[in-house]
Amino acid sequence: MSIVTSDWLIKNLNNVKIIDSSWHLPNQKRDAIKEYFNEHIINSVFFDIDKNSDQNTNLPHMLPSAKKWEDIVSNLGISNDDNIIIYDNSDVISSCRCWYTFRYFGHDQSLVSVLDGGLKKWKQEGKPTVKDETNINQSIYKAEVNKEMVKSKSDIDENIKLKNFKVVDARSYERFKGMIPELRANVKSGSIKGSYCLPFTKIINKNNTFKSNDELNQIFKEVINTEDNNIVFSCGSGVTASVLALAYSLINNKYTPTIYDGSWSEYGLIK
Repeated sequence: MSIVTSDWLIKNLNNVKIIDSSWHLPNQKRDAIKEYFNEHIINSVFFDIDKNSDQNTNLPHMLPSAKKWEDIVSNLGISNDDNIIIYDNSDVISSCRCWYTFRYFGHDQSLVSVLDGGLKKWKQEGKPTVKDETNINQSIYKAEVNKEMVKSKSDIDENIKLKNFKVVDARSYERFKGMIPELRANVKSGSIKGSYCLPFTKIINKNNTFKSNDELNQIFKEVINTEDNNIVFSCGSGVTASVLALAYSLINNKYTPTIYDGSWSEYGLIK
């Protein structure tokens, strides 16, 4: 199960490990950590998408090394056999990026899920939040990298010629078509040659839940063949690409979530 409902989680609070992986776009001027300490779901731990990434690159929140990931997750008190539920309080549904990273590093796909609707829906339903810091007992976590789940810039360049997979961009049409400036400095406007645009906002309801599988199927069909497993998702920096990857896995159970990790922050970099 890639997503769980708030009603399911309230009944299973003591049977799962809960992660708050809220992350906000730089122009939103929001402090995700501060928000977490103001209110969060009981027993949840905070996952910092920026800090828990490769610190040896100027690109935003790139995947860390396997060793680094083992340290990160062990310090969160999470074990390989834990059932993990990830939520966020973000307009970009950043929980999906954390979900993708756990999948990339080999966590059992049946044991890592996103809370549908996140903290927004949880609070709208009057479900409880706390300010108390969660006690963490360090664990020993082991990673197993699934290299086929990530593409590099060289893979993208090669594919422009070979066309082995389709690249679907989760950014807005305006950003994809280069009609407005990018959010980050030194990144030009535009998109990858031959790629397709499916703004992630089209697959999300107003309460931050995913649209129904029937709706998702129709939306994806406007862009790709929904039986195609050779799909790579991209965006600005790998966050909303993960939203599309999760959504696509809901309607195509043979699909292995695959992301161009550098996304447009790398591909559109002005050198």
